[in-house]
Amino acid sequence: MRHKLMAAVATVTLSAWAGQASADIAAAERWIDEEFQPSTLTREEQLAEMEWFIQAAEEFQGMEINVLSETIPTHTYESEVLAEAFFEITGIRVNHQLLGEGEVVQAVQTQMQTGRNLYDAYVNDSDLIGTHSRLQLAVNLTDWMAGEGADYTLPTLDLDDFMGISFTTGPDGDIYQIPDQQFANLYWFRYDWFQREDLQEQFREIYGYDLGVPVNWSAYEDIADFFTNHVQEIDGVRVYGHMDYGKRAPDLGWRMTDAWLSMAGAGSQGLPNGIPVDEWGIRMEEGTCNPVGASVSRGGATNGPAAVYAIRKWDEWLRAYAPPGAASYDFYQSLPALSQGNVAQQIFWYTAFTADMVAPREEGNNTVDEDGNPLWRMAPSPQGPYWEDGMKLGYQDAGSWTLFESTPLDRRQAAWLYAQFTVSRTVSLRKTHVGLTPIRDSDIRHESFTERAPFLGGLVEFYRSPDRVMWTPTGVNVPDYPKLAQLWWQNIGDVNSGAFTAQEAMDRLAGEMDQVMARMQQADEQADVYGGCGPRLNEEQDPEFWLSQPGSPKPMVDEDPPGITIPYDELVQRWQEG
Repeated sequence: MRHKLMAAVATVTLSAWAGQASADIAAAERWIDEEFQPSTLTREEQLAEMEWFIQAAEEFQGMEINVLSETIPTHTYESEVLAEAFFEITGIRVNHQLLGEGEVVQAVQTQMQTGRNLYDAYVNDSDLIGTHSRLQLAVNLTDWMAGEGADYTLPTLDLDDFMGISFTTGPDGDIYQIPDQQFANLYWFRYDWFQREDLQEQFREIYGYDLGVPVNWSAYEDIADFFTNHVQEIDGVRVYGHMDYGKRAPDLGWRMTDAWLSMAGAGSQGLPNGIPVDEWGIRMEEGTCNPVGASVSRGGATNGPAAVYAIRKWDEWLRAYAPPGAASYDFYQSLPALSQGNVAQQIFWYTAFTADMVAPREEGNNTVDEDGNPLWRMAPSPQGPYWEDGMKLGYQDAGSWTLFESTPLDRRQAAWLYAQFTVSRTVSLRKTHVGLTPIRDSDIRHESFTERAPFLGGLVEFYRSPDRVMWTPTGVNVPDYPKLAQLWWQNIGDVNSGAFTAQEAMDRLAGEMDQVMARMQQADEQADVYGGCGPRLNEEQDPEFWLSQPGSPKPMVDEDPPGITIPYDELVQRWQEG
């Protein structure tokens, strides 16, 4: 049964059928029968959705539209399979281009700044929700679905079924983006090594507690030290207790803004993001839409003790416990390095890598056994010493379809049809099995994922757990994501290079963030650029004033509490029991 199921959900690139495509229910039936299975809909319900797309697309016959997304397996499937299916069924040709995440952000920023229509739609991270809701250059989809997009909005879109719809909702309560894929940063570890009795006994003798899933950063560091410096070799292979990346590139910045500081506990309590201080360290008082600062001297936490601790630990662990060369890896290089099978754990691992990490051994993946069963598991992210109950515990990417006002109306409407096609219930379950980046609650609870769960290392259990809400994207405190995000990787890179200490780098970063927000404040006050929701910076005060107040920014605490672990099976049981 297992091999039959795996064959059914393997990524398939279908060759195009010969001849000029036009709106065609026969093509829809063929795609439904040969590709779009399994589905949470019946075949009749799938056909009804496809009939709606055919009718809605009639006036766009022969149009060619251009869309852009980053390069991950889910979007490769869309580009190579779903775009062709959409063309066959509706007659609208889609050029679905794939670029690196940094290039996608740059294209989005260029289209916003120039008003030139570079692409007709983007899969743009919901991290920009604070930007889109303020600048009003992205289409307000709540208004769109009731207005110019009403006749082109799928009646069965079912917004409440999207797990990440809150991530794409602005402070005004309106929706600006529709989730297309989601993945979280979780803890990854070699379950087979952790289960070995000889290693369990050795760990207990050295550290005085059981080897298991680390609950806090102290335990993670102990485990990293154990495998790197004490175990050293397993089955003739040099092993290490930690993996990360540190290349001086834009994704190094996202490595930190993607909740690394909040995992340490830098922000405030509150979901989906800290109130009033978020994971970037930006303060925005509850009930307002105006950020007031990133520096501790203005009530922020970007250069506070918790943030500095987080950056220092990242740098220390990368130097002390990771394989040689890890400091020069970027986001995309860290996956194949992990699949070599010589790393015991990774504290900041993206579930977007799951599809590749369940690839067979003959494809070079040394983290599955001969039968394709994963030798690893995923688990919740360990908590830093500043973390408190009620805080977010990690990051969840929600790449989301985004339209811009600068796109001509007819092209925007046609692109909206394609965007909905890729997330429709006819398509979404199959796409989820391919890319393993679930967006719909109904999909992850489908019986096909119940059958597949044992082979996905905890992915299904995580997304079925109520704990999934503790992993969230960047929120509304960040007023202009592209302008502020580019400051991070350059400053963090100076820590990795040894040019600055963690404190010096974070002081400089916080200061630069405040400078950028000051210019935004001036622009907003002069020309209403941000709809009155631009920054309104607090006057600087002695940092001790803010550090002595309740909540974030937080004063320095004991950075080395005792290590705490939990058995993986007990953790899964908690997830399943809710």
